[in-house]
Amino acid sequence: IMVLTDPEFESSVLISTDEGASFQKFRLSFFVLSLLFHPTEEDWALAYSHDQKLYSSLDFGRKWQLIHEHVTPNRFYWSVAGLDKEPDLVHLEAHTPDGNVQYITCRAQMCTEGNRNYPFPGFIDISSLIVQDDYIFIQVPTSGRATYYVSYRRDSFIEIKLPKYSLPKDLHIVSTDEKQVFAAVQEWNQNDTYNLYLSDTRGIFFTWAMENVKTTRGIGGNQMLDLYEVAGIKGMLIANKRQDSQVKTYITYNKGRDWRLLQAPPTDLDGNEIHCILPFCSLHLQLQTSENPYISGTISTKSSSPGIIVATGNIGAELSYNNVGMFVSSDAGNTWRQIFEEEHNIWFLDRGGALVAVKQPSVPTRNLWVSFDEGRQWSQYTFSSVPLFVDGVLVEAGAENQIMTFFGHFSHRSEWQLIKIDYRAIFSRKCTEEDYQTWHLHNQGEPCVMGQKQIYMKRRPGNHCMLGVDYSTVLSAESCICRAHDFECDYGYERRSDGNCRPSFWFNPYTVSRSCSQGQNFFNSTGYRKVVLNNCTKGVKEIYTARKQQCPNRPPKGLVLTTKDGKLTANRGSNVTFLVHFDEGDSMRTNIQLDFGDGTAVSYSNLSWTEEGIKHAYKSAGIFRVTALAENTLGYDSTTLFLHVTCPVEHVQLLAPFVVIRNKEVNITAVVLPIQPRTVTYFWWLGNNTEPLITLDGSISYTFRSEGMHTITVQVSAANTILQDTKTIAVKEFFKSLLLSFSPNLDEFNPDIPEWRQDVGRVIKKVCDFPGEQLLVAVFPGVPTAAELFLLPNKNQSEGRKKSEDALEQTSSTIVNALNQNLVEFELKPGVRVIVYNTQLTLAPLVDSSPRHNSSAMLMLLSVVFLGLAVFLIYKFKRFMVCNAAPAGTGPQTQKRLCSLRYFQ
Repeated sequence: IMVLTDPEFESSVLISTDEGASFQKFRLSFFVLSLLFHPTEEDWALAYSHDQKLYSSLDFGRKWQLIHEHVTPNRFYWSVAGLDKEPDLVHLEAHTPDGNVQYITCRAQMCTEGNRNYPFPGFIDISSLIVQDDYIFIQVPTSGRATYYVSYRRDSFIEIKLPKYSLPKDLHIVSTDEKQVFAAVQEWNQNDTYNLYLSDTRGIFFTWAMENVKTTRGIGGNQMLDLYEVAGIKGMLIANKRQDSQVKTYITYNKGRDWRLLQAPPTDLDGNEIHCILPFCSLHLQLQTSENPYISGTISTKSSSPGIIVATGNIGAELSYNNVGMFVSSDAGNTWRQIFEEEHNIWFLDRGGALVAVKQPSVPTRNLWVSFDEGRQWSQYTFSSVPLFVDGVLVEAGAENQIMTFFGHFSHRSEWQLIKIDYRAIFSRKCTEEDYQTWHLHNQGEPCVMGQKQIYMKRRPGNHCMLGVDYSTVLSAESCICRAHDFECDYGYERRSDGNCRPSFWFNPYTVSRSCSQGQNFFNSTGYRKVVLNNCTKGVKEIYTARKQQCPNRPPKGLVLTTKDGKLTANRGSNVTFLVHFDEGDSMRTNIQLDFGDGTAVSYSNLSWTEEGIKHAYKSAGIFRVTALAENTLGYDSTTLFLHVTCPVEHVQLLAPFVVIRNKEVNITAVVLPIQPRTVTYFWWLGNNTEPLITLDGSISYTFRSEGMHTITVQVSAANTILQDTKTIAVKEFFKSLLLSFSPNLDEFNPDIPEWRQDVGRVIKKVCDFPGEQLLVAVFPGVPTAAELFLLPNKNQSEGRKKSEDALEQTSSTIVNALNQNLVEFELKPGVRVIVYNTQLTLAPLVDSSPRHNSSAMLMLLSVVFLGLAVFLIYKFKRFMVCNAAPAGTGPQTQKRLCSLRYFQ
């Protein structure tokens, strides 16, 4: 026995090996949210913690080892015997650090990164992994349309094929236990109904079984399908189908091939005749299984009691939840009897030899009713002296342990009560051979169900004997001659009003398998396939079974060229695998030519050589036209694919002028490094625009309409990489510009990195600072080192443009004089002084057109400086010392400005 402590107080597990007489406590380092025990090894368990970690224990919870972090809740599974090689293998769904989801397998105690396997190579959708019987299901994230994959008996994953225009928005696996997959699909135009589909044995090709099956929302908000698989009889299901505004109950005996309504009982409980004529009136059943495992639900069957169905329902034109009663069928749904006028919970006792009924938990009771004749007569027993609200009943299995445990409460304020009942006393003796009779399974008199005549042994109704331990239900099963109802429509076919399967409008029945070659054979579908697990023989089997035919000799047609991963992008230098196939033609006599678009081409003499794919590595990036040509003596077909080969983007530089003229078009360029031909998308955010301008070209032209400082941002997207760069541009009505050069000793220390150029630009800007003006300095990359100095007018132009232009001209002349006299200099490092020279004076307004400015390697530094109070004070205190360096003959105004220049060296 294992008991978990309340996590609000502590995290421990209590283990008893003596049926609860004593317990030993083991501390845990995590809080257990759920447990999953191994199906065969009773000491093996998986524990899922509140922080999404999965742990394993092989000693019944005494010691735990971490398997994996970031595991999706309820998406972990033990191995399946006979399919997985290691019994301790764990299947799990886990999140990667970047938020993607992967399917992982590893051993419970050896799940390090080196020991993990990834059966599906790509990422999957969250909460989509299902490991069940022979099948594994996943959903792959796609844009706009769900794509599902299945692995049969641990083979590689193959995309599930639903009918072409079945566009699923939700898919549930109903069952996988009868060598095929039963799936419920909610399609694009459905809200509260699902369509049922059945697969072939491999779980790949699905055909339609029933449409518009009703759903019911449970107490916890879960949506439950109104579909019930009858236990003990293969291929028998009951479903509630919505037709227009009504819901009706249907039953099938051949797994959805044919459905019919339920015949209502001929009389009610009092023996009065019920006038209910099909199809206008029938019996309808509620098909909800209980979310409480200790309550029977609205319908019950048991594999050890084949043919007995007990359910809540009503008689009328449609399903109703008012005026309901309890009904039972002893012959697998062919005929029905009413047993109660009120809702009851029904349990099977003694392997179905008796039925026990208790009223719904909303009504307190101290009585239960037992029937030994499949619900025809009921005996009342008292199990409690005080009426009990029954919250659940546990019926323990096994012929030697005939115990029922009731639990509930006497009132809503009382504590739970537990009442154990040993019901062996109600049986007078053990059953003998004379207490059994044979029962033939049939469908409205038809003895062949799922291609067999099945005969069961069951206890004679009314005998109060206890069943034996070795009781066997199936006496014999004889195969029947195959008839039409043993076959369903194959994939791509639909059943028409005349009962025949015809091709769907989207399906081409004449498509020959792509591996078909002249001289070989293939199986051509007749439009039918035998219902899985149907055991009929001979009869029409040969007519409906796919026929072996010889592959015809035809010209190639329907040529398709794809990449193996389905993507149209690849990284430079990596192998790209191309797949070529065609729908029609002689693959053995057809030549395949593949031109990769980069000057390389290959040729194959038949398609079979290319089944594993044709690999090619591109040495350069770009968009390549890949062309496939299939040709034989009867004709040819060709197709083209455009492959985008990319290389990683490492850096982006935004090149733009420092200053531009308002209302004048300017060029802006983004340089992507390393420089390789590639497919790049550019996203430009200009000024205050909230939406980007998207281009495939790295250069744009733009006109700024207002003055001020404007921010430009560019993002480049290549493959899965996005990089960004931002620059600020000054937009003015007019400005001045000076090209600067430096003494050669600066080049000896030029490392040509952005940070170094930014620092040099900052020093030059500081040296050349003037009151009332805005200065921008850019240092260009490379050697010899060069820079440009921009002089901008004041923001406040209250004195008018003419005076601002004059002031700017005067400032420019002063700086030029200082530069010509070698008065602008700075100290690069101790003992190394660098002089700044004037190279060229440009006229205002300046339109940048020099080759240096348009260089693709240019890195621009943009900075704005304003003279403040601190500069003015320093200038006053330091003036005398630096003015001594002023050259003779300069005027007072010029001398003041040279004092400022010299001070800020």
